Amino acid sequence: MKHQATPYLTFDGHARDALEYYKNIFDGEVLNVQTFGEADFPTPPEADERIMHAQFKKGELFLMMSDTFPGQDVERGSNISLALDMESEEQTQSLYDKLSEKGTVLMELQDTFWGAKYGKVKDAFGVTWDLNFQKNK
Repeated sequence: MKHQATPYLTFDGHARDALEYYKNIFDGEVLNVQTFGEADFPTPPEADERIMHAQFKKGELFLMMSDTFPGQDVERGSNISLALDMESEEQTQSLYDKLSEKGTVLMELQDTFWGAKYGKVKDAFGVTWDLNFQKNK
């Protein structure tokens, strides 16, 4: 892995509000906001203004966050996963296989429109992991 795991927060349509809240609380900077409507990915029109991915930074504090599709449930307090930026496709596949063996696959490991190999797995202890290998960096 390239660095420490990054907390990834998920919201039910409130990611933009959360970004502003954390910006004010921590006096930080909002980075790289992309909505579902801006993405090269088929989404329902009611999701167009929801945040697909955003980043927040204040010094060493770094958070990523997104909204769900409309109608998907988010349990407050359990709306966090750990994002890992992997060093190779092989490392990503290996970790995905190990985590999913006794866990639950939330998104199959696959090539994405953002140029990465990505998968999401909830492990045997209920911890959710986002595995991302950016191919075109």
